Amino acid sequence: MKRVPIVATGIVALAVVAMVVLGIWQLRRADWKTALIATYEANRAKPPVPWPAMLPKDDSQLLYRRATGFCLQPVAWREIVGHNPKGEPGWSHIASCRTGGAEGPGMEVDVGWSAQTGTPQWKGGAVAGTIVPDRKHRIRLVADQPAPGLRRSVPTSPQDVPNNHFAYAIQWFLFALTAAIIYLVALRRRQRDAARSG
Repeated sequence: MKRVPIVATGIVALAVVAMVVLGIWQLRRADWKTALIATYEANRAKPPVPWPAMLPKDDSQLLYRRATGFCLQPVAWREIVGHNPKGEPGWSHIASCRTGGAEGPGMEVDVGWSAQTGTPQWKGGAVAGTIVPDRKHRIRLVADQPAPGLRRSVPTSPQDVPNNHFAYAIQWFLFALTAAIIYLVALRRRQRDAARSG
């Protein structure tokens, strides 16, 4: 019987260990994401806060919380895919607002939804709504009252936050198990062939 190939066995063992470690890491990420979503859910029941003059390093205490702010003047507009209360797809219109001096991030306000693109006729003012994540500016405020000619945009919710880490962990563990089984089968076949030829 031939000896077990040390190099090949070592490579496969390292690969299996790496996949198991990745699976454990994904389980920890799943626990972290579950706690984060619970924080978001708790934020929804907290009283409104004023829009922050400076964004905190950790915005988890702000997301999905109600807030108020004042847009002195919209200085730029953009549009993203959004939905109205009926669930119809269309465009959410987001204003980049001047809120004071040059310091601070200003305020991003989703002033409402429409089926078409175009710049809304909105000049700013007091806004109340819900803070949601924003890919470009970290956070934005989805206004409760839409601008004239628009319908209210539906803000995202904590349930929209993906938490696929447990599934990823299972995948890594299955990859590790599959790799180990394939290698053991190949090793056994190699040893059996060697015994026959010997």
